[in-house]
Amino acid sequence: MTAPVPADVLSRLKAVLGEGGWSQDPERLAPKLVEWRDRWTGETPFLALPKTTAEVSAVVGICFEAGVPITPQGGNTGLVGGQIPQGEILLSTERLRRVRDVDAFDDVLVVEAGVTLAAVHEAAAEKGRRFPLSLASEGTATIGGVVSTNAGGTQVLRYGTTRDLVLGLEAVLPNGEVWNGLKRLRKDNTGYDLKHLLIGAEGTLGVVTAASLKLFPILASRATAIAAVDDPAAAIRLLVRAKDEAGGAVEAFELMGRRGVEFVLKNIPDQRDPLSAPHPWYVLVEIASGEPGAAQAAMERLLARGLEDGLVRDAALAQSQAQAKALWSIREHQSAGQKPEGATWKHDVSVPVSRVADFIEEATAAVEAMVPGCRVTAFGHVGDGNIHYDVIRPEGAEDAPHAARRSEGSRVVHDIVARMGGSISAEHGLGVMKSEEARRYKSPAEVAALVAIRQSLDPKRIMNPRVLF
Repeated sequence: MTAPVPADVLSRLKAVLGEGGWSQDPERLAPKLVEWRDRWTGETPFLALPKTTAEVSAVVGICFEAGVPITPQGGNTGLVGGQIPQGEILLSTERLRRVRDVDAFDDVLVVEAGVTLAAVHEAAAEKGRRFPLSLASEGTATIGGVVSTNAGGTQVLRYGTTRDLVLGLEAVLPNGEVWNGLKRLRKDNTGYDLKHLLIGAEGTLGVVTAASLKLFPILASRATAIAAVDDPAAAIRLLVRAKDEAGGAVEAFELMGRRGVEFVLKNIPDQRDPLSAPHPWYVLVEIASGEPGAAQAAMERLLARGLEDGLVRDAALAQSQAQAKALWSIREHQSAGQKPEGATWKHDVSVPVSRVADFIEEATAAVEAMVPGCRVTAFGHVGDGNIHYDVIRPEGAEDAPHAARRSEGSRVVHDIVARMGGSISAEHGLGVMKSEEARRYKSPAEVAALVAIRQSLDPKRIMNPRVLF
């Protein structure tokens, strides 16, 4: 636990933030101190609520001078605990809510860190543009957190991760200085790129206060379908075929097992089984094109050929936006559908796409040998090799014994991932959950380089001190 914050530091923080810019009210703090799955709870002596970059700078500068640690927090949708303080000052970006600019000529949107991803989508749409990053939590997740965790989402296959969608950043560095790197350039080859250090740094190298984001045209045609397949290997074959059929227009290719679908139907209101009969595995496919009607035609060709040769066992093609939304709802509620089922070992991993089926098969055999009767749910962005691989306690069993073996089980899963050339964190980051474990899978040279970068920018280690190396 962090040492108590000196009274004079709290007084100075209150002075620079002013009325409405801070809180010590337990009721105000409570929702910010709990991770949504209830795995981590925290505490803080002080919630800082800066409204401007200048106020963020003042808060960080005071804390740097006094050696007082800070935990930055966006929408509190993180899944690895990095946003939950354990005695540090909690700096929320929720009041940094301005959309500073939307430019359809530069195809750029400049927003502050507290703007939600959903609000970004709305601002882009008003200018006839699109920001293609999509998350299940987009109504709550904020741009500062999205950038700081290098969020992935469902359309990485076509557009890349957050790192690929950011043109520039504004950030407050650990000493309180403001770095204004809000460029709009697609090309800037002038040495080290500081924004790429800050993207995915989980708040350890500074507080992101604003971002310049890439926008894209709204495509003229879009088709969404769900297809039943026999196994993950069949899903990968269908992915390769979809890429060839659509000529690079595949935006999403999501894998779901039947057990995960059943949890959604059981535990989430207003959901419908996507097909008339159950199947062991499903893929949700979305194709989009700039040519009117082209996406629909490509999808129809893909499904017709798959049904003809047996690669696809059944399929449903959405005929309206409402039907497409209903299909996506099943995918987006996979995690929420699991929650009532009890203690779970959560894994956010990636392997080469060619090894996805091998990983699921090998990992499932290993965890079922460890815990007979455990319920594996594997789902995720198979188009980019990212699988959310979750191991739920056996039905009717107690939570505590299963939760107690979480680290042991994760080691088994992560060792399989490492042998296949994968990553133990595909899109959620390391947080407090995986920071120490990551040392097992990174080389000493890499760890030393990462530590040196952090030490050079934050010699007092005040920024999110329990996260990363």
